[in-house]
Amino acid sequence: MKDPQRLLETAELAAWRLARNGPIHFVPTMGNLHAGHLALVDAAAAEGVAVIVSIFVNPTQFGPDEDFERYPRTVEDDLGLLRGRCNAVWLPAVEDLYPLGPERGFDVRVPEALAGILCGAHRPGHFDGVANVVLRLFQHVRPHRAVFGEKDYQQLTILRRLVSDFALGIQVDAEPTVREADGLAMSSRNRYLSDAERRIAPALYRTLVDLAEQAAEPEDSSSPGTLRALSRSGMERLAACGFEPEYVEFRDAGTLGPAGSGPLRLLAAARLGPARLIDNVVVSRH
Repeated sequence: MKDPQRLLETAELAAWRLARNGPIHFVPTMGNLHAGHLALVDAAAAEGVAVIVSIFVNPTQFGPDEDFERYPRTVEDDLGLLRGRCNAVWLPAVEDLYPLGPERGFDVRVPEALAGILCGAHRPGHFDGVANVVLRLFQHVRPHRAVFGEKDYQQLTILRRLVSDFALGIQVDAEPTVREADGLAMSSRNRYLSDAERRIAPALYRTLVDLAEQAAEPEDSSSPGTLRALSRSGMERLAACGFEPEYVEFRDAGTLGPAGSGPLRLLAAARLGPARLIDNVVVSRH
């Protein structure tokens, strides 16, 4: 790093930004950091430019019956993990990002073709909340580059569209999902799992890997009918393991539209006890 890490208040952010002599890279987070988040920060810092990390648990992306109140908040631990990895950490308050309150400000709406599928079909309004907060974060930080994880692949796709549609001029990059030794995607919500549920949880990733391999070859295995059958078998397999699956779907990797002849991504979400787990894998067509 070029200068010591600073803990910024919102009132200091503009002056800090203007004092940078070069590009700024940005990693937005909701805190409760783990190795997956740190991989994003390290990727943002790889070019030797100024890196800022935000920690903000955004109320507008949680539904009425979701876990906003109990979402883990571990700011002191997070700051310790970030020490030496970034130039600044920003801890905005709700009023910094929503000056009129979350319900009274301008409201960005994600197109239904992106927001009403996959996770969005099960979490109405979630991606509107994500788009609104990220747009506000971007306007405060004005980064040249932002780094996100591929685990939240639908979110990543939506944010790329947001940046394009609003001509924000920000490079949105993605880093591969960081996993535990048994394949479970790292997530702040993994701490909701009991010991027994934690032993079951890696079956989500194993199921996706198996289905993706079946979809990759032979050539006719990637026909729409075969992909639908594989998706159904994935739902059944997860249910047999003890999950409550929400979806297992093959989608176009670029647009999240229906699977076609282009690159594919296999995405899934399933509940396991109090935790809602998501994951996705690349389908390598041969």
